[in-house]
Amino acid sequence: MVRKGDFAPAFTLKNQQGEPVSLEDFYGRWSVLYFYPRDFTSGCTKEAIDFTERKADFEALGAVVLGVSPDSPERHQRFIEKNGLEITLLSDEERGVLKMYGPGESRRIVGRRQKGSSARPFSSIPRDGFKRSGRRCGYGLNVRVARRGMPKSCSRD
Repeated sequence: MVRKGDFAPAFTLKNQQGEPVSLEDFYGRWSVLYFYPRDFTSGCTKEAIDFTERKADFEALGAVVLGVSPDSPERHQRFIEKNGLEITLLSDEERGVLKMYGPGESRRIVGRRQKGSSARPFSSIPRDGFKRSGRRCGYGLNVRVARRGMPKSCSRD
């Protein structure tokens, strides 16, 4: 599992359009990876909308926001269209990245054991590629905590 201070390992996952997106494409700028268990659930929807509403704030800092879940690219596209999202969602159907970054444990939801993230962890990755944080927050805090963890201008730090 990648820990705070480790170099963020490269990975490539498909986005909502089925196109490959590599983390290494964003080395040299700040990246916020947030992990969530499933599209269309109330908490995951709120979190994605929060990141979308603050997308311009992150872009002004030179940062990119990437959501990662085990849902398919097609499901991500429907989720984006239904909720008017403007962020990139990555599909980790095999859960390799989820396991690598830590939120891939299983938990019980409505009487069934499901894979996912129990506390919606996120990672902020500075321009140098070293994982800055790996906090586990409730969905309402991730956006604020991710933003607070960045310098006033990511492009000049």
